[in-house]
Amino acid sequence: MLRQFLLAIPFIDGGAGSTVEFMSGTRPIPMDRVDFTVAHALAGQYLGMKLIYLEAGSGAKQPVSSALIEAVKNVIDVPLIIGGGIKTPEVAEKAVRAGASIIVTGTIIENDLNLTKELADAVHWRK
Repeated sequence: MLRQFLLAIPFIDGGAGSTVEFMSGTRPIPMDRVDFTVAHALAGQYLGMKLIYLEAGSGAKQPVSSALIEAVKNVIDVPLIIGGGIKTPEVAEKAVRAGASIIVTGTIIENDLNLTKELADAVHWRK
């Protein structure tokens, strides 16, 4: 019963304080601590999580790095979702090329709805 309510989202320090940090009373995992993030993601998978979501925070000054995305993707077998700090279609494409299965955006679309097609084109390509 408890399992249906479990949710683990590694929050990566994107350079801006966030609501997640405030509400949860937790500190984000430093972006340069790839080992911590990889271990956290792998633990989530071992606990039965069906996906891993690395979140840099809404309005993050920097997105989750490509190196971090790649490192996590190399050790997990479940989909990898990346969010926070994705401010351009180019950043979104970079995240997908590094291994993101799904990207989460908000501010980019809220600020310029006309970027929707460009953003979709940037992430829907074939390897």
